[in-house]
Amino acid sequence: MFDLESWELASYVVTVIGLPLAIVLFLYEQRKERANEEDEVYQLLSNAYNDFLKVVIDNADLHLRSNVPTPDLTPEQRERMLAIFDMLISLLERAYLTAWSPDMTAEQARRWNSWEDFMREWVRRDDFYRRLPELLRGEDPQFADYLRALAEEERGSASG
Repeated sequence: MFDLESWELASYVVTVIGLPLAIVLFLYEQRKERANEEDEVYQLLSNAYNDFLKVVIDNADLHLRSNVPTPDLTPEQRERMLAIFDMLISLLERAYLTAWSPDMTAEQARRWNSWEDFMREWVRRDDFYRRLPELLRGEDPQFADYLRALAEEERGSASG
């Protein structure tokens, strides 16, 4: 049925066409899997931020969505505010460690920009900004530097 020449021709076809095709398909699947993992991480972080916003809503007396300091807080309110800010720093650090990279693709940069917008929004809040040195103590040094730089940038643009 198949003689030696036919088998040899078939092996050349597999080597010339099949093997490169298999490699291309493998790389494509790997890239697709990586993109799916990044989507999943982004979704988990987004869900965590939405859960955080529910905490903010549940503590409406602290006026955390306002850019001006909340006056005359009781000791209990100050303690709750600090705990909520700790939660926020933890979430932002997690986003930084999992989503930020110096060489992001366009899609990664688009996702990261939404996190940077959240960070900029929070550092514009006086109560949060004033507590940054305390909140960033013990956090990842690169994250702390990144958030401090954003804070200074936002504070400079706010006064300029």
